[in-house]
Amino acid sequence: MLLRMLRHGVGEGQREVCATMRRMTLVEATYELQKPLAEEELHALGTFANTYGLRRFRIDDKNHLSFEYDASRLRDTEVEHVLRHLNIAVTKKVN
Repeated sequence: MLLRMLRHGVGEGQREVCATMRRMTLVEATYELQKPLAEEELHALGTFANTYGLRRFRIDDKNHLSFEYDASRLRDTEVEHVLRHLNIAVTKKVN
């Protein structure tokens, strides 16, 4: 964990506040899609990214779906579970 001292206030009313910030362990996972995603699936994927704290996702020209996420908050099994829940069919994990 990362510990920071933050200064609040101006002049004589200054005070220090101690805040703890978790370190992030970024992981990228790539899956091969069974078929290109429809617009509804892309929208659902965007909602998933906002809800679960994915840093980003992308789809390449080989029909691969890649996620970058914080491994201290989310595991790849949870990513796969949500993909199934969103009816996004993947054939295999590429990396």
